[in-house]
Amino acid sequence: MAVFPNQTYSISIDGEQKKEGSLFEHFTPAVNPPKEIDDKDDKKPETWVDEARIADPEATKPEEWDEDAPYEIVDEEATKPEDWLDEEPLKIPDPEAEKPEDWDDDEDGDWQAPQVPNPKCQEASGCGTWEAPLIKNPAYKGKWTAPLIDNPAYKGVWAPRKIANPDYFEDKTPANFEPLGAIGFELWTMQNNILFDNIYVGHSIEDAEALKKETWDLKVEAEKAEEEKTKPKTPEPSTPSGLTFQEDPVKYVKEKVDLFITIAKNDPVQAIKFVPEVAGGIGVLIVTVLALLLSVVGGGSAPPAVKDAAKKGKEVAKEAADKTAEAVSTGTEKVQAEVNKRTTRSTAQ
Repeated sequence: MAVFPNQTYSISIDGEQKKEGSLFEHFTPAVNPPKEIDDKDDKKPETWVDEARIADPEATKPEEWDEDAPYEIVDEEATKPEDWLDEEPLKIPDPEAEKPEDWDDDEDGDWQAPQVPNPKCQEASGCGTWEAPLIKNPAYKGKWTAPLIDNPAYKGVWAPRKIANPDYFEDKTPANFEPLGAIGFELWTMQNNILFDNIYVGHSIEDAEALKKETWDLKVEAEKAEEEKTKPKTPEPSTPSGLTFQEDPVKYVKEKVDLFITIAKNDPVQAIKFVPEVAGGIGVLIVTVLALLLSVVGGGSAPPAVKDAAKKGKEVAKEAADKTAEAVSTGTEKVQAEVNKRTTRSTAQ
């Protein structure tokens, strides 16, 4: 931070100026307190009206307005599916479950197999007693309330009156500091091991810059080099089976495309999000094919614009193929992380 005799200041971070301005107008907290302050003894009158809008006192509820109409009603047009199994329960005892060898009927009670979803219900539209689904009630209106209108008695937002600030003073030269005997730092942080060094207090920006070059500039380069050296290396992309591109490029790309298709069957948006390069490659392929078809339909050689589009499409397709490995590998890791998260939550419930 640098403060200048013309009562201005500038703040630089990592050698780059981030803020500058006047000590009187652009500094927070203000150098000089306000001349006037709110009167803490002033109270809002009881008759003061600060509601800008009120319910229309002349409005009445329409006669056809039914406040008791439900939000949802039974769909009268719905019919039970032909394959609905009325006599089948939703859950059945697990046929593969076995009574534990250490189960004691006298102490543990009669053993019962755990319930599992009835597989017959999954093959049909449903099981058990059929009930017509609910649909939104077209006659639903909810509770009636009167519309709002401007309040004729509204007086505006109340504010206490202003009085002279008893603590007011005016420092016309805040840049003229008194002699400094110490420096303090007030920090609000949850981190530890914060150190301060290379502190300069003086009247010369040139001397401060010289100290920065001799100390901070050297230190920050060393810290960046150490950070780059200790940064975790990005693992080589691989397929779900652990195959790398160098081991078998053809099988590698095939497995990645299969993964994209598998995700897209359940959620195309997530497939594009997790494996964008595969989606981009497919799009470029379509554009290239269309360009070739246009050249065939048009007869003879393709127009220059089409040739350029086909050439660009080929280049982009090649780039997409090169990046497919990394993109799909990332998608695999994200999908697996989401599955693990959902499994953990399901187990906790």
